[in-house]
Amino acid sequence: MTTGLTLLVLRFAFLAVLWLFVFVIVFALRSDLFGQRVRQIPTDPKAAAAGPTTPAVPAAAQPAASGGAFTELINQSGGAAQQAGQVATRLVITEGSREGMEMPLGGGPITIGRSSESNVVIRDDYTSTNHARLDLRAEGWVVTDLESTNGTFVNGQKVTSPVHVAEGTPITIGTTTFELRR
Repeated sequence: MTTGLTLLVLRFAFLAVLWLFVFVIVFALRSDLFGQRVRQIPTDPKAAAAGPTTPAVPAAAQPAASGGAFTELINQSGGAAQQAGQVATRLVITEGSREGMEMPLGGGPITIGRSSESNVVIRDDYTSTNHARLDLRAEGWVVTDLESTNGTFVNGQKVTSPVHVAEGTPITIGTTTFELRR
């Protein structure tokens, strides 16, 4: 009797493990096909320390343009945008699948990642959903890594805290390298 009961329990345990495996596979496929939930990226450093926020669409996100992997940015009027004569105004891809492509920069912030909600969309296995952010500050453009898996590199150095980016300095995200230019 105990042998029969033991076999029955083992059968149900094996069946439960198989169903668990099926659910894990379905979840992985769903996240690959439809992407992960997009979280709002706080622009205020104090808000970033407060913890995660509810998912939302960034206000600067625009629908995808005919340029393919990139989203056109409309120049936004604002205090930072008025300094455009002194700082970089274009983002130029220097290496990667979209080499040679350019896009105008607005007054920031600009999100970069694999998510379709990002301002600059990079379809790359080495790019995180929300990979990095470019902000226009008084001293110029600053790049911040958003806890990406593979990191953001400025001039070959891994970004661990917000870094000022000089014009013409290579920024590497995944297999794509770009520069800020006037």
